[in-house]
Amino acid sequence: MENKFSEILKDLRVEKGLGQVELAKALCLSKGIISLWENGLREPRLSSLIALSKFFNVSIDYLAGIES
Repeated sequence: MENKFSEILKDLRVEKGLGQVELAKALCLSKGIISLWENGLREPRLSSLIALSKFFNVSIDYLAGIES
């Protein structure tokens, strides 16, 4: 199964007009972790997925690429 999370995260961030640093600050994370996620080198923990889904007002299923 193809991992679409990194692509979806970047698209959501860009749509909102945010840089990686701005998103990281909003979620109290490092810019490095956002970069790792967007490059598909790491996957977020459940707590981070929940924070992302609330921040972008989307479901975790959407972030995971399960629903469109």
